[in-house]
Order: sequence, then structure tokens, then C-alpha cells
Amino acid sequence: MIATVTSKGQVTLPKLIRDRLGLKTGDKIDLRLGESGETAVLIPVNLEADDVFGILKSKNRKGTVSVEEMDAGIAAATKGRRL
Repeated sequence: MIATVTSKGQVTLPKLIRDRLGLKTGDKIDLRLGESGETAVLIPVNLEADDVFGILKSKNRKGTVSVEEMDAGIAAATKGRRL
């Protein structure tokens, strides 16, 4: 998708991108340059603690998750992402 940069440096993100990333008015995004410096990555920063509470599934009855299980879940969820 192509977007245009205005004279003020503003860009309107296409609706498909906003919807896919769950972006709403006022949400913040993090823009990072790729390793080559020729690409940019847009990362939504609209998550709060309540938004991610309970996303890790527990296999035990107590509902608790060890630090090792948390690390494994984070690694699996972010596999292949560049930050």
C-alpha cells in the first residue's frame, strides 16, 4: 500500500492497516529503521497491562505460570519479529 507524506511530515495510514493493527485515534506507534536503513517497521504501542492479561495459557489447575513458561510463550509469540 502506498501513502503520501504531507509537507508537515504527516502520513495517513490506510484503513486496512489501522484495522489489522487495531489502531484507533490517539494510539501511539513506534517507527524503527530496518538494519539496512532503507526500510521502516511500524509497531503499535497501544497495549496496556489489562490488554495482555491472561494471554498465556496455563496447563496446571492453579492458573499460575512459571517465569520459564512466560519466557517460552513470549519467545513463541514474537518469533520472526524484528524489533
